[in-house]
This record gives sequence, C-alpha cells and structure tokens, in this order.
Amino acid sequence: MFTSIVAAIIVLGFLILFHELGHFLVAKRTGVGVLKFSIGFGPKVVGKRFGRTEYVISAIPLGGFVKMVGEDPEEEIKPEDQKVAFQHQRLWKRMAIVAAGPGANILFAFVAFSLVFAIYGARVPSEAPKVGGVIENMPAVQAGLKTGDLIASVNGTPVDKWDKLSETIRASGGNSVTLTVQREGATVQVQITPQAKPDKNIFGETLGTAYVIGIERGFDEEQVGPLAAIGMGAKQTAWWVETLFISIVKIFEGRIPAKDIGGPILIVQAAGQQAQLGLEYLLHFMAVISINLGVLNLLPIPVLDGGHFLFFAAEAILRRPLDIRHREIAQQVGLVLLISLMAFAFCNDIARVVQGWG
Repeated sequence: MFTSIVAAIIVLGFLILFHELGHFLVAKRTGVGVLKFSIGFGPKVVGKRFGRTEYVISAIPLGGFVKMVGEDPEEEIKPEDQKVAFQHQRLWKRMAIVAAGPGANILFAFVAFSLVFAIYGARVPSEAPKVGGVIENMPAVQAGLKTGDLIASVNGTPVDKWDKLSETIRASGGNSVTLTVQREGATVQVQITPQAKPDKNIFGETLGTAYVIGIERGFDEEQVGPLAAIGMGAKQTAWWVETLFISIVKIFEGRIPAKDIGGPILIVQAAGQQAQLGLEYLLHFMAVISINLGVLNLLPIPVLDGGHFLFFAAEAILRRPLDIRHREIAQQVGLVLLISLMAFAFCNDIARVVQGWG
C-alpha cells in the first residue's frame, strides 16, 4: 500500500506540475508578469528569484501553482504593472494562458504514448483464437483453460479467427460446448458451459445479455518506427480525449452508472499496480490520467479552467468582464459542486474497498 501511495503522489504531482508549467510558459510568452512558480504547495523550502519571478520548491510535493500579476480580479494593481497584469490582457491572451494547462496535459499524453510505441512497440489484438487470459470465477477457469491455449474448434466446427470463436460461443444459448484445444503440442477436449453475463460496451452501458466463458483476447507485439510511433501516439491521444468526453456526457445523461466514478483510492491502487508492472504500463497509465486531468479541467465549472472560459464567453458577449459579485457566487457554486463530486468519488472508492474485503 505504501508503494501505491508513493506512486500515486509522484504521478499526480508530476502531472499537476506539468499542467501548471503550461500556464506558466504561455503567461511568460504573452508578456504576463509571473510573481511565483512553485513546485509543490505549503511552506517554502528553498527559492530563488530571477527578475520578477520567484521560483520555489515547497514542502508538500503535490503538483505546484503559478501566481500571476493581477490574477485576482479584486487585486489592486500598481500603475507600472498595468501592462503585465493578467486581467488587463486582451481576451485571446487570457484564453491562451488558461487553455495552456489542459493543453500541456494532452501534450504529455501524446509524448508518453509515442514513447511507449517507439520503445516497446504496439500491442495489437490477435486474430488467432488464442486465450490471452482467463477471468476468475468464470467457466474457463473451472474447465481448466490456460493462457496460451489455442482453440481449434467448437463442437467439431473449426474456428481460425478470434471473432469466429466469440460469435460461436455467444450463439450457444448457454448450452454446453466442446472445445478442441491445442496446448504445448498436445490436443485436448474441454467441455464447458457458457455463462450469461451483461453485455457491456467500453462505457459500461449494458447492451443486453451475452453468453461467455471468461477468456480474454490475446495481443501480438509489433515493432514500430519513430514516425509511425508519433502517428500512433496522436491517434491514441485523440481516441482517449474523444472517449472521455463521450463518457462525461453519458454520465450526465445517466447512461453510465454513477457508481463507476472513481476517486483518489482507485488512483492509488491503479498507480501501484502499474508501477509494479513496469515503465511501459506506468507511462501508459500516466498518459491516461493526464488526459483525464486535461479534459476534466475543461468542464464548465467555476474554479476549473473551463469555468474561466465561461467567464470569457460572457465577457465576449457582454463586451465587459462579469461583475465581481457574480464571479464570486459562480465560484462558490463551482467549489461546492467540485467538493461534492470528489466526496462522491471517494465514497465509491470506500464502497469498492469494503466489497473487496467482503
């Protein structure tokens, strides 16, 4: 558990810091004054000032933050600081600075995916009807199927593709079937009865009932060149961004169970598992979490980056910034929503742990 907590702190801390680095670099590039760039939160451990900006390492290693001149609408700005104050910048500059945080998270995911493909190659679903893994408490385990088994036929009918195997099992109607299995040079017959399970898509929506035996599809490894790795990294990033946006919409529509929402405990558990599997899996996990941070920060909730875009949109329509009072009310509502969501996710995590103990 300690290893998992340390892994989660490192992963989340680094990704939050990378998010803030995006804000920082674009703020600097657009001429906005940055007062402080901190690695971590809390009391300052060590710091050094270069020009206007103080670079700080703080005591709590959970990400970091950027403090810009005039970032607070109520802040009194000195006349000499008017040109570099965030609130006095043109709308497109402020939008670019805010977008740079989520953009940095998406960029990190793209780089991480590309590195995984370039170093470790691509894992593509195998076309062969080979057992890539067996699921606990399912008929495949009870019948003695093992990872690596090649299923040659079902009830005497040859199957040469995974899709053909899957279709045949699903069409069984729950009746017992006989599998001809090739294992380590030998051929064995396995009697197995498919089990009815909810048929779910990648979003967790139940599409109906399927008869399955509890085996997972195998993967083939393919070597990938640098240019191909970059292209695959871009496609993988785009797929995850699209999938996450669709998932969020489906959650609000009630089509994805709210109990599936995970929180900090789930992240801690997953971080520990991926760290133990090796760098390839950890990089992939970090890329997915980074995309989650980037996309969730774009939600139109005040106190998140997406909330700033709401204010910017109102400013563009009204041709003036929103009143301070209205912004404060919106941010208070946004904070309550965010805390409620975090508490709900935490409760889901606790429920999963308790069920696991049971």
